[in-house]
Amino acid sequence: MRTDEAISLVTAARTGTDLFGTDAPARRYRELVAALHPDRLGTADDRVRAAATDAFVQVTSWWRAGRGGRPATDQVVLGAYRLGGLAYAGDLADLYDADAGRLLKVPRDPADNDLMAREAHALRTIEEQGDPRYLPYVPRLVDSFRHRDADTGAERRINVLAAVPGLHSLTDVRRAYPDGLDARDVAWMWRRLLVALGLAHRAGVVHGAVLPPHVLIEPDGHGVVLVDWCFSTAPGTAVPALVPGHQDWYPEEIRRKQPCGPGSDIWLATGCMTWLMGRHAPRELRSFADGCRQRSLRGRPDDAWQLLGELDEVLERLYGPRTFRPFTLNP
Repeated sequence: MRTDEAISLVTAARTGTDLFGTDAPARRYRELVAALHPDRLGTADDRVRAAATDAFVQVTSWWRAGRGGRPATDQVVLGAYRLGGLAYAGDLADLYDADAGRLLKVPRDPADNDLMAREAHALRTIEEQGDPRYLPYVPRLVDSFRHRDADTGAERRINVLAAVPGLHSLTDVRRAYPDGLDARDVAWMWRRLLVALGLAHRAGVVHGAVLPPHVLIEPDGHGVVLVDWCFSTAPGTAVPALVPGHQDWYPEEIRRKQPCGPGSDIWLATGCMTWLMGRHAPRELRSFADGCRQRSLRGRPDDAWQLLGELDEVLERLYGPRTFRPFTLNP
């Protein structure tokens, strides 16, 4: 559904029943939020963005209130979970609030079920083989199941993830600091992102899409969570797909569908950090980043834990012993 079409439907409706009173209300809801969600408006002009945002608020309000006065969560059940409001619109799936602080990750296209299965496999593997101390750096998979839409017959693989409040993507961070971020603030994000990668790589998992929307931070506690493992793969195999709109972020081996490795994730993670710093990156950190982004996969570091130690040495030379530096998302 196009954004202008969705705006027209919402504008013409007087009640939630007008909007969702179809043979497939849940599908109509998913189509509308996918077309109107602020994160999916791209380069839309201010007028369209404002109209879409107003329509999005109306859609989610009516959906939560329910058609015919019934709570919306009583209307749609996926597996053992009630479908709540949209929490986030991702690259290929939408995440909905569910019971008990969980998120239902529902692919918009059933053709992406294989990518949802990749995420479930990666998170299970990391949980089984990873160091328990570092598991908070990745999402916790609660459940994964198949659901057949009663209206269309389409079957979707749905992942259930534990929700973590108060997280913001690196995209949000750069939006708050459009001129770039102080390298001392980027330092803790970089360190923790390398921990997340070290955890995954030791378990034999390459993330394959370490991009700003997929790196979430908790500003007050300096937490980092690496999300969206749908593009993950094993070292020595190809990443299955590229995230639309981010083709230029990838190293050559991923773009060419060649075997990847831990160094592929390190290339992507380094790009995120230099992008955050912008012109504020000190010469020493720029040099360190250049070493992480050699054109050849063989020429790059492939051990995130070892790289973390090397980063710490650079940071200590620059700033001395580590100290906690408070960070706020709103300058």
